[in-house]
Amino acid sequence: MLNNSREIGYNYLLPSVHSFVMAIVVLVLIVFEFLFFCSMEWNSEALYGLDGNEKFVASLFQVVNLRHTGESVFDLSIVTPAVLVVFIVMMYLPARTSFFAIEGHETDVKNGEGKTKQKRLMGHDTFSPLTFLVPFVIFICMTERDKLKEDPLNFNVLSIALEVISAYANVGLSTGYHCARQLKPDPFCKPVWYGFVGRWSAGGKLLLVIVMFLGKLRKFGK
Repeated sequence: MLNNSREIGYNYLLPSVHSFVMAIVVLVLIVFEFLFFCSMEWNSEALYGLDGNEKFVASLFQVVNLRHTGESVFDLSIVTPAVLVVFIVMMYLPARTSFFAIEGHETDVKNGEGKTKQKRLMGHDTFSPLTFLVPFVIFICMTERDKLKEDPLNFNVLSIALEVISAYANVGLSTGYHCARQLKPDPFCKPVWYGFVGRWSAGGKLLLVIVMFLGKLRKFGK
């Protein structure tokens, strides 16, 4: 099964070298996220009121959970935009990310299957996740264009992009929504315990639901 995983369609058993490299990559990514986050947010409003040990634990918890769950220990809407960009990139990267070329042995396939495989690889490169994620961000910005103009502190492209990538990666991370940041205060606005998408229009929510389904069905592009 390990030697012929591709032929039987089971790609979850990896060679020991591949597994070791992936573990190293994950560790490097976590260390990078942690150091970058601490360097940008250690004395910021996001971690205000925490002592050194609490900041360390909260920061480590956040970067480790970033690619797995939507749990957060502080308000992401006040985090530095550069940190949010890193969060978006890390959520976008698949769990089996590896930046190293690993030698492997593949059995030569006859009867013209080599051409099929080449076409499949070309198709995978052409229809990468970014091919449809970027248009979804654009379409959602179109559905929420009025709110982007009227409420720019809550509705901005970066927050929408984070919501879309988080939905695609099935993470659930969100910047939330804050009535106090409205440029034109709405007396009927009340703080609620749900994500930023809860303030979107029906069209924007529907588009995000589609993104979530595409994230669950990532194998369609393989």
